[in-house]
Amino acid sequence: MSKTTAKTDTIENVEFPSFDASKATDQMRAFAEKGVEQSKEAYAKLKTGAEETQKVLESTYETAKAVSSDVSLKAIATLRANSEASFSHLEALVGAKTLSEVVELQTSFLRKRFEMAVEQAKEFQTVATKAVEDVSKPVKSAFEKAMKDVKAA
Repeated sequence: MSKTTAKTDTIENVEFPSFDASKATDQMRAFAEKGVEQSKEAYAKLKTGAEETQKVLESTYETAKAVSSDVSLKAIATLRANSEASFSHLEALVGAKTLSEVVELQTSFLRKRFEMAVEQAKEFQTVATKAVEDVSKPVKSAFEKAMKDVKAA
């Protein structure tokens, strides 16, 4: 029995900290209020970001629409020039009287077509490059602004 008595004495001599429910309630309230405040701040940032993204997308869409019109007009102009050159060449071939004239017309036509194709490719590349730059400009600006905001935070 002496062993049991020793354990009982040890337990009886230990003091347990008192628990104050009002302090715990105050701490829980402060924690909850802080969480609500952080949630409001996060929501405000999210809302602002979503609005800015919507503006960027609308701007990008409008730019893409305008630029696609430019690219389409360039493609139509290229097709028209190619068709006119082909019909002119066909008329010249029909009017040729000798085989050597046909060979000369064909050689001249192919050389001109090659030069025209190179020139059209350069023009189309210029228009396409400008289109890509114009469309990507709002997105690039928004991305750079977002990165600055992230670095600032």
